[in-house]
Amino acid sequence: MERSGIVIAGGRSLRMGGVDKRFLPIEGRPLLLHVIERLRPLVDEVIVVTRKPEARIAAWEVRQVTDRYPGHGVLAGVHAGLLAAQGRWAILVSADLPFLNAGLLEALAQRAESGEADVVIPRREGGLEPLHALYRPDRCAPAAERAILRGERRIIAFFPEVRVDEVPADFLHRWDAEERSFFNVNRPQEWAQVQDWLRRR
Repeated sequence: MERSGIVIAGGRSLRMGGVDKRFLPIEGRPLLLHVIERLRPLVDEVIVVTRKPEARIAAWEVRQVTDRYPGHGVLAGVHAGLLAAQGRWAILVSADLPFLNAGLLEALAQRAESGEADVVIPRREGGLEPLHALYRPDRCAPAAERAILRGERRIIAFFPEVRVDEVPADFLHRWDAEERSFFNVNRPQEWAQVQDWLRRR
């Protein structure tokens, strides 16, 4: 298996006022399914990391996994996904990316597969994008576990132990000039912005 797809979907949507953002409707489908379907053509398997297995997610023909180290934040979810991945590479994204760009993900995957790094990650003006990146599971899962056991919670905490290729903005802009692929939904006003963009499109 060459590529796994991992979707981090274990958040509590606290900033959405109690609405589970994973199931907000976009183009006639729940947002999480929308992300899965953008990812599916690029990978050999799709893994969804959740707080607990859910029947409605299982119906989408994905594999669900849960944190091995609950309470350690998103890093624990990343570790769980990487540990489960069977591919040589894993495309890892969050569940709240309504404009995920398959062309950009494919370009990042090709860059990963032709290079020597263990992590291929976009760097934007605001910093690194660890929930929109490529990881080599056999190298990154053990490093992530060691970081968790040290008490770390940040995803990038294990990066000093692996080889990291930071992808500059000019590379990203070839496929996504507006960087909309990285726009994530955390608050009602951001969801309203998504709806406005979709109407204008």
